[in-house]
Amino acid sequence: MTDAAEQHRYEARVDGELAAIAEYIRTPELVVFTHTEVLAGHQGRGISSGLVGQALDDVRRQGLKVLPLCPFVARYMERHAQAYGDLEYRSRTTLTDVTA
Repeated sequence: MTDAAEQHRYEARVDGELAAIAEYIRTPELVVFTHTEVLAGHQGRGISSGLVGQALDDVRRQGLKVLPLCPFVARYMERHAQAYGDLEYRSRTTLTDVTA
């Protein structure tokens, strides 16, 4: 797994060939995962799961949180809640009832 920061994505390669990507937007406090894709010829081998797990580990090392807009990343975090549930970004904004 490589963080191709200039392209705003994590990359997985198989035998030097790009096999999967996890695109993101980074802010000072979180990483927003927007899209994950396995490239043709690499589907069904668990590459995207490995990529996302390593990407989440990297986000943790940086002390950031994750906002999983990508459905694959969201499902991965749900399935691995014990390992990654603490990384999910929670807004500190609260709404109050202004009609009272």
